[in-house]
Amino acid sequence: MSIQDNLLAVKQQIKNRALLVAVSKTKPNEDVMEAYEAGQRVFGENKVQELTTKFETLPKDIEWHMIGHLQSNKVKYIAPFVSLIHGVDTEKLLRTINKEGKKNSRKIPCLLQVHIAEEESKFGFSEDELMSLLSKELLEELSHVEIRGVMGMATYTDDEQQIKKEFHSLKELYNRLKNSIFSKSEDFKEISMGMSGDYLIAIEEGSTMVRVGSSIFGARNYH
Repeated sequence: MSIQDNLLAVKQQIKNRALLVAVSKTKPNEDVMEAYEAGQRVFGENKVQELTTKFETLPKDIEWHMIGHLQSNKVKYIAPFVSLIHGVDTEKLLRTINKEGKKNSRKIPCLLQVHIAEEESKFGFSEDELMSLLSKELLEELSHVEIRGVMGMATYTDDEQQIKKEFHSLKELYNRLKNSIFSKSEDFKEISMGMSGDYLIAIEEGSTMVRVGSSIFGARNYH
């Protein structure tokens, strides 16, 4: 199967129920262009250096999403162009993004990463942390950050019930935030959850955005 065939197969399964972010990390520009020529315009990268290089060398109508763990000292490199930062997991990172947004005279769209998995290694806020962090004062200070919603990763497991439960908990949290802190925000509307192995479960549980790599580009090249 070609990248084009894989992409169309994934899109047929999604049926416009969620935005497809094609995860192109570690993949060469030729692979990205193959997906681009098949109509894909939203791509996700997890390393800042690779993201900036691809932004510079590939078509300018591509929307680039930063989907990996982002360090505060790297925000400045992607601040001018990034379309969405998926994994905002600390107050420090939020403040840095705000500062860099100000320098670039733009509001940088972000998702708040929530820890929903049972694994310890995943990054993200707990619900309590979010509720105490997102004060009116902080949100007013963050004038160059646009909080678009939440993001989470399920436990890496074959247990579909567990994955379903974790995604369901993120949807519930999203609803609570939408009905309280973000009730006046039209921008707060995204739930980014679901990857190659579990995106169909995620969509059933309310995901608006899925991050799919290996199902489109084949197995990853580690480097």
